[in-house]
Amino acid sequence: MVSLASASRGPATGLHTPSKMIAPSSPAPILKNAKTPTSASGIKHRMEDLDLSLSPASSIASDPDAVPSPRKKTRVQFDEDVEMREIPYSDKTQPSSHGTTDKSAAVVREEVRRAIQRHVSGNDSEAYDRVKEVFTIDPRRRDASGMPLSNVPTHNILKHHLMGLLSNVAALDRSCNGVVQTVLNSEWLGRDASYVKLYIRFLGNLSAAQGSYLGSVLKMLTNYMGELPKGTGKLPGYPHVSPAEAYTRVHMALRHVMQLVPSGSGSLSPIISSQFPFDTDSAKANIAYTQNLVRVIRYAPELQADILALITEKLVKIDVQIQVDMEDLEDEEGEDVLHDISPETVMFAEDLDDEDDDDDNASVLSDDSIEPECRRLKAIKENILKLDGMIDTLFDYYAPPFTSGTLDDKENALDLLLTHFQTIILPTYRSRHSQFLLFHFSQSSPTLVDRFAATCVQLIFNKAQPAILRQSAAAYLASFVARGAHISSDVVRDVFDLLSTHLDTLRQDYEPSCRGPDLRRFGPFYSTAQALLYIFCFRWRDLTTAALEGDSPSQIDDLEPEDIAFPPSIKETIHKAILSKLNPLKVCSPAIVSQFARMSQHLNFIYVFTILETNKRLRMSTYRNLAALSDPRFSQVERETRAGDDLGYQLDAYFPFDPYQLPRSRRWLEGDYVNWRGIPGLDDGDEDDDSEDEDVEEGGDDEGLSEGTETDDE
Repeated sequence: MVSLASASRGPATGLHTPSKMIAPSSPAPILKNAKTPTSASGIKHRMEDLDLSLSPASSIASDPDAVPSPRKKTRVQFDEDVEMREIPYSDKTQPSSHGTTDKSAAVVREEVRRAIQRHVSGNDSEAYDRVKEVFTIDPRRRDASGMPLSNVPTHNILKHHLMGLLSNVAALDRSCNGVVQTVLNSEWLGRDASYVKLYIRFLGNLSAAQGSYLGSVLKMLTNYMGELPKGTGKLPGYPHVSPAEAYTRVHMALRHVMQLVPSGSGSLSPIISSQFPFDTDSAKANIAYTQNLVRVIRYAPELQADILALITEKLVKIDVQIQVDMEDLEDEEGEDVLHDISPETVMFAEDLDDEDDDDDNASVLSDDSIEPECRRLKAIKENILKLDGMIDTLFDYYAPPFTSGTLDDKENALDLLLTHFQTIILPTYRSRHSQFLLFHFSQSSPTLVDRFAATCVQLIFNKAQPAILRQSAAAYLASFVARGAHISSDVVRDVFDLLSTHLDTLRQDYEPSCRGPDLRRFGPFYSTAQALLYIFCFRWRDLTTAALEGDSPSQIDDLEPEDIAFPPSIKETIHKAILSKLNPLKVCSPAIVSQFARMSQHLNFIYVFTILETNKRLRMSTYRNLAALSDPRFSQVERETRAGDDLGYQLDAYFPFDPYQLPRSRRWLEGDYVNWRGIPGLDDGDEDDDSEDEDVEEGGDDEGLSEGTETDDE
């Protein structure tokens, strides 16, 4: 046995040599002299390429104090009778000009082992508390003169203690929770690459050896996926670490832990959900967290569905809140809010440094001294920035399979989007932007157009579905067909024929028991009728017999109204529905009904102004059941309108693919729209269609369709 006294390098180690101990004639040193390499192999590897070996004793790249292989050192056994004495961290233990400390890594490792052993046994926790203190002290602390405090541990001291914990990770049971939590809460992102590598190895070994700490490790790492704490990456004595590099280190650590503990996905999924930034958090925090969650999918693909569903849920929630807030504003105020936000203001978190924290474009000021109205407008802008940056991230994530993938890749990606559409987006009324992921990517090929249209049709026809979902699906299908620029005339006609047949079937089912218009009883009929009217207003050119014969839209516009004809099947179905006792023109949105009335008269399709005049005197209250009106489902799909002294209920003019207005992400939708086109010979502005298109895009479809209402009333 080799005594510790014979291995001592001198009194500076703080170890006493009892006189009763006899040193062997040929003492073997504890550690061989490590030669400091002259270069780090000539290449600086990226953090992703660092070797994170599971063995606590494996060497550390670029670390002159790395522990050598066991085959290259003499086995050492410490004498339990030797007295150990701790030396406070003072100037005597600071690194010398040669970069070494008085205590070697092996000595510190043994001190840590004994501290843990004595703490676990309950004999003494003094040394254990000193180990905790090493990781507790803030490296940024200064004294009154602005100098670093003398008790701040040096880089080597900190690293040697972490190596000690790594070597004894199997002993860190629940009784050592204090030191483990202290290490997890310590500053590590801003240190050098060798320390970060050692820290990540510690996280991985701790999670694998002590499963009770896995949740704490994962929660600590996900905490760094949002907005980084102020000052992160700016430690005294260390090179500056950019936010992008800090996020890379977080993902390095998380990936390493997930590789060592494959079952950790089950623990990570609820953690990333609970750690998502709150509604009151900044746009910077929400965008950064979204970007980092998408990045997690690269090395944890089993979490893809959970992560994308979570982001979609947050998107829809923010989207709906924006629509509610915007309704409280005047029209001019709402336009000003949108115009004040340019694409450049949607900054991504990793592009912003601490100096930008006070930028109005990155975060809303929380100054209580500003006026409540200004604070409310700032909150709306902040939510718009959140939504824009988050949805832009999803556009970027979904794009590769649709642009360069195989047909199977495209269909798999669309399946995921359709799942989120049916479970999250479709049941949510007032969702305004989240659904445009489907609008854009489903138009990437005719096959995908058919897939989305077929999904909506199945929902509309499925009587097992709640009426609210069937009505919403009709609105989505109509808006998709009417507004999709890459949807062919054949698809428009097929969908129109399909809905017309369905409308006629519903009319035949409902009409015998109908005493008058009633949205509560005949909701599927009215939602289908409104969908057909909306498609007609935008795509009437594709429904004409001239289009069937191959004429282009420009050729159809050159025709005189008396030369424009429609197939008899289309006219017959619409006529029967409009003239029936169900009276869809009383229940459908006034804006859509008014525009349809003008167009159908000009195109000699049907004259309905007589019916509209009669409907003004029709009191729907005689057909309503007050108990039915209290159904909470219909507060989401009906809009209260007042016509004279009649309190009626009509379908809202909700069509999900109205013009997209978010400043940054709307770049994805260029060329996807069918813009509103004036009717030749009817609209005064049809010689300036381009400016009218811009007005409709800024104001929305409701505004464009309602222009005809004012003209007729006058």
